[in-house]
Amino acid sequence: MKISTILDHIDSGHMALPEFQRGYVWNRDQVRGLFDSLYKRHPIGGLLVWATESKTAAHRGDGQLAAGIVKMLLDGQQRMTSLYGVARGRPPKFFDGNAQAFAGLQFHLETQTFAFYQPLKMQGDPLWIDVTELIGKGTAGLSGYVTRLSTDPALAPKIGDYVARLSRLLGVLEITLHVEEITGTDKTLDIVVDIFNKVNSGGTKLSNGDLALAKICADWPEARDTMKAKLKEWSIADYHFSLDWLLRSVNTVLTGEAKFQFLHDKSAEDIQDALKRATKHIDSCLNMIGSRLGLDHDQVFFSRFGVPVMVRYLDHRKGQMDEKERDKLLFWFVQSGMWGRFSGSTETFIDQDLATLEGADGGLDKLLEQLRLWHGGLRVEPGHFTGWSLGARFYPVLYMLTRMGESRDWGTGLPLRANLLGKMSRLEVHHIFPKAQLYKRKFSKQEVNALANFCFLTKDTNLNISDRLPEVYFREIEARHPGALASQWIPADPALWKVERFPEFLEARQTLLAEELNRRMEELLHGDTRWLAGAPTHPLPPKEPAGAITSDAEEEELQALNDWIDAQGLPRGAIAFEVNSPDTGEPRAVLDLAWPNGLQQELSQPVSVLLNEGAETIAAASQAGFRCFTAVDEFRRYVQEEILTQELQT
Repeated sequence: MKISTILDHIDSGHMALPEFQRGYVWNRDQVRGLFDSLYKRHPIGGLLVWATESKTAAHRGDGQLAAGIVKMLLDGQQRMTSLYGVARGRPPKFFDGNAQAFAGLQFHLETQTFAFYQPLKMQGDPLWIDVTELIGKGTAGLSGYVTRLSTDPALAPKIGDYVARLSRLLGVLEITLHVEEITGTDKTLDIVVDIFNKVNSGGTKLSNGDLALAKICADWPEARDTMKAKLKEWSIADYHFSLDWLLRSVNTVLTGEAKFQFLHDKSAEDIQDALKRATKHIDSCLNMIGSRLGLDHDQVFFSRFGVPVMVRYLDHRKGQMDEKERDKLLFWFVQSGMWGRFSGSTETFIDQDLATLEGADGGLDKLLEQLRLWHGGLRVEPGHFTGWSLGARFYPVLYMLTRMGESRDWGTGLPLRANLLGKMSRLEVHHIFPKAQLYKRKFSKQEVNALANFCFLTKDTNLNISDRLPEVYFREIEARHPGALASQWIPADPALWKVERFPEFLEARQTLLAEELNRRMEELLHGDTRWLAGAPTHPLPPKEPAGAITSDAEEEELQALNDWIDAQGLPRGAIAFEVNSPDTGEPRAVLDLAWPNGLQQELSQPVSVLLNEGAETIAAASQAGFRCFTAVDEFRRYVQEEILTQELQT
């Protein structure tokens, strides 16, 4: 089928996008590459469509489907959306994404290359051709450009070549693509989604949540947008959740089950009511977790899959709990996160917990007993704080202790509450023994970045301490703010403040942290400590994530790169950005410097700078969709040649 015919079918409603498809995710690099391949007549792959009755087809967008049989795009959405957007000068009706990704595509008649419009570079140069204008006007557009070029004597010697190139570009619409159809009344939505997943096995597969949402949207078309709006609210508050995660809570509220298949026979009214209840209870959970535990942003929000269980419990209680009940529920949430309750088969453990809550003799006490039997005793030991890096399982625990105990800043002596104002008052991870000093003395990366060598301070205090050793600056802090060191669980013995005693310092602080955490857990239980008894029988699950910034020199290089990016008017990257598993939320890798939304949000792909990292970190970043750079110079060239040229707008 010719590309022009496919675009006409999209206009007429004979071809559309099924509801379960994700939105448009291509960036300008990919659009440019597509048109380069089409112009050179390189193969771009065929399309896979599902031929089905329009009256039963759940489709994206508000466009009307044609009567009879329609073709739903299963494979080829990104290519056809890009082609439609450039050819028509507007996105198709099923579009969900950033239209700037294909707006302003230009073609240079001499170099035969594609680029997006840059006034300083292109204005006044007749060899730059607007691709949308040419294709949109067809032969009239071709004639207009030929007339325009013919009036310039300097271009006359090559006018024949230019006309041939214009014709070749216009001829893109006449390229024929192979269209393979899935037909038959036996092809249910479940079967089609399974086929889709197999065809797209190299990319991101549709989850069971996507399938459930597709069926929901068939009866309630606004469901996806309504949920995305709520996710955006949480994102603004620095909690980044997925549609699957939200739908899981809707599911538990409505069905008491974790598996999405139980949603399939629910009405639109059922879903709407469950969503309203679920979001209300999620807000309550976030407020409890943020205010009582201090876990007030995404990087420290572990055990996120415990929330659907909490939401079900709150729904049964109509949101009403006394202080003891609230704290007991929070105790379960923290303990589930510390021991990785949901890091394996998420649905299985959620179902177990839901059944325990609602059995004949179920309830919150039963839930805690089940957790104790699964893990063993829930009391923490010093060895649990031997992890390292920002992705360590107990990193959020350290942050939680800082917030719950109102640890004091070493510069101001004030408690480190969540509502500190000002850029210099934001909390930063501080290495108690400076990295440069430790690396100079040949300590390992794991020792340097040990959790027991971390504390949280304001940015201003962190900068003022610089790379001084504790034996120097600890005495100043204690003189100015008595008790501030102890509030951060610093061993009182000054002999342990010497760099030569660093390993012993770590051991002593691990003991203090474990004691503090156990005190806080007892506090949440209001003295009912029976679940803390006994020896643990379940080991800590997954290993620590790959990757970490390994030296002060490396961190300084990354900071300098971030400053350079800022000076170019581009967004600063995230230092030590954590890549998590989309299924469990478990940390997979820590990226040195990352732009998860690209340097041009939604227009360029996610990128990361990884210095001195191994293959495991690079692989994790690549699998998460990041373009990886392992050298600063290489990254700067990318920014200058591929990003900054796009930013030269007037």
